[in-house]
Amino acid sequence: MNDGTPYGYYDFSESYDDDCRSSCLSPGLKATEVLKKYWGYDCFRPMQAEIVESVLDGKDTIGLLPTGGGKSITFQVPALMLPGITVVVTPLVSLMKDQVDKLKELGIPAACLYMGMTKHQADYAYERCRQGKVKLLYLAPERLERDSFISQLATWNVSLIVVDEAHCISQWGYDFRPSYLRLRKLRELEPDVPVLALTASATPDVVADIARQLELRNHRVFTLSFTRDNISFLVRHTDRKFVKLLQILNSVGGSGIVYVRSRRRTVEIADALVNAGISAAAYHAGLDIDTKGSRQDSWRDGSTRIMVATTAFGMGIDKPDVRLVVHYDLPSTLEEYYQEAGRAGRDGLPSVAVLLADKRDKASLRRRLAEAFPSKDAIRRVYDEICRFLALPMGEGFGALFEFDPAVMCTRYSMQPRQVMSAIGFLDRAGYFNFIDELETRSRVMIRLCRSELYDVDLEPRQEEALHHMLRSYPGLFADYVFIDEVRMARALSCRPDDIYKFLVDLRRQHVIYYVPRTSTPYIFFTANRAPSDKLSIPREIYEDRRARMEERIKAMEDFAYGDDRCRTATMLRYFGEEVPAGYTCGKCDVCRSRKGRYKFDTGAFEAWIFDVLAQAADGRFAIADLDMVMPLTAAAAGEHLRLMVADGKIGFDGTYVFNVK
Repeated sequence: MNDGTPYGYYDFSESYDDDCRSSCLSPGLKATEVLKKYWGYDCFRPMQAEIVESVLDGKDTIGLLPTGGGKSITFQVPALMLPGITVVVTPLVSLMKDQVDKLKELGIPAACLYMGMTKHQADYAYERCRQGKVKLLYLAPERLERDSFISQLATWNVSLIVVDEAHCISQWGYDFRPSYLRLRKLRELEPDVPVLALTASATPDVVADIARQLELRNHRVFTLSFTRDNISFLVRHTDRKFVKLLQILNSVGGSGIVYVRSRRRTVEIADALVNAGISAAAYHAGLDIDTKGSRQDSWRDGSTRIMVATTAFGMGIDKPDVRLVVHYDLPSTLEEYYQEAGRAGRDGLPSVAVLLADKRDKASLRRRLAEAFPSKDAIRRVYDEICRFLALPMGEGFGALFEFDPAVMCTRYSMQPRQVMSAIGFLDRAGYFNFIDELETRSRVMIRLCRSELYDVDLEPRQEEALHHMLRSYPGLFADYVFIDEVRMARALSCRPDDIYKFLVDLRRQHVIYYVPRTSTPYIFFTANRAPSDKLSIPREIYEDRRARMEERIKAMEDFAYGDDRCRTATMLRYFGEEVPAGYTCGKCDVCRSRKGRYKFDTGAFEAWIFDVLAQAADGRFAIADLDMVMPLTAAAAGEHLRLMVADGKIGFDGTYVFNVK
């Protein structure tokens, strides 16, 4: 975890930097040696080594690695072997912070730049990059809007440009973000620097568009099969979803995630699970930062078994032992489903992804299409209301950054939230502003008085204690805003975080400090002056073409969820452009498991599968209830095979677990 030092503000000593450079850039140093030195792994995962080699050869590269495939290693290892800075563009602020923290713990100098930083913090990060004392710089794509950044970048020694979540640059991608189009500036500024584009899910059309948008030259494409052999993809048709959910959770052990599509439903289902005796918590973007953090930590360490969440939960999750992912509501696209379901079984052990579907879900998918594409007149009205809400005069606004909470505006003007959010997306893509959703900013403090004036302030003992603690723990308070951690302060001072908050508010009221409490606030950054709404242009490729593409995606999702006559895995693989032989069966999805021919499953293959499962289990044991959900046979056929293996002394069974007997 971060030690309280502001992001982008890490202070690595000269000796530390020299040591880092010498260890990372020793002549002849092999990629596997870097991998072992910093991450402790003896070898790369499938396709990682090929991508690393391509990057080190100076080739433009596209890497398609599924969720859990280890995308970050493919650029972090080369970053330590190349002489200059690796610039990583990612849309996920929380993920970049998390990665910078982890790199810092490994002894790797890293920094990040994003909206919400103070000028002093950004300038400090710039200077460290200029001096060559940062190996990886993470930045949000909006940073490319700033001429100050572009001018700074021109003075750095950049060795590699990485585009994470690269599908965001494609007009055909399911999560297109106009800010990604500014990546062309990087290509223009650094034409000879190789580019690595990474994504977890992309169709062939999207891959081709990524290469076109990034102007890749003679690029290489490395694709790890979208097959996840350890995950059983199951669809359950039911009109009683919660009853089915309880049944699934009671039959599959281990940690799990239940995905739903509304914040309200996360709370309702989590509460219902707790009432049913299952440890669960709700997670969504509307929670405050402390609550998000504590619930994530509780789930990660196993104190909370099930997280009921919207899609706000999951990106960058580093929890390998998720045994179960349930989609309570149908996702809109197979890309979304694959990304989220793929958070199960990252340790390679048998896991389950269950999609619950009822008759109403088809109509729900169609409604989402209508909500996602309000009329162009409705989009223009939303633009006017946003400008009115922000008191932005006509002809002004270029370069302005506003805190903007759409929920507040919708309440004030009696607007439909879903329609408003869709309209904001189109206005963002059309280039009228950038909407930065739920940017998390930590608490900041700056002392208003000079040191001598502090002695004349009449403070209560606890206020004085809190102030002295900050002065000891957070250098630079007199010069600029510094990030603080109220929870850590409370622990050090043996009080509650609420008490620290009260002390700081009181100090602010007495004009001793400037105090900005932590927030989770959306922002709007205007990239153009306010224009008359009747002059707004929403291009065809942004509206009509994308609507047609979403219809195709919804149809593909329907085919996956309701196509009960063909292998689910085969349906998904074909969607992502993989060649699938006629008659292919994965043997693990609900369709394949229901076929009669599966009773003839080869005994030797089944035994090999059991031994492989037990070999990967931490203690050589696996619960029979968990096996029942993932094994490539019906329960009746598998039961017969297991009884024979036990009788022959090949495995043991104690009524709950199967285990090795050797």
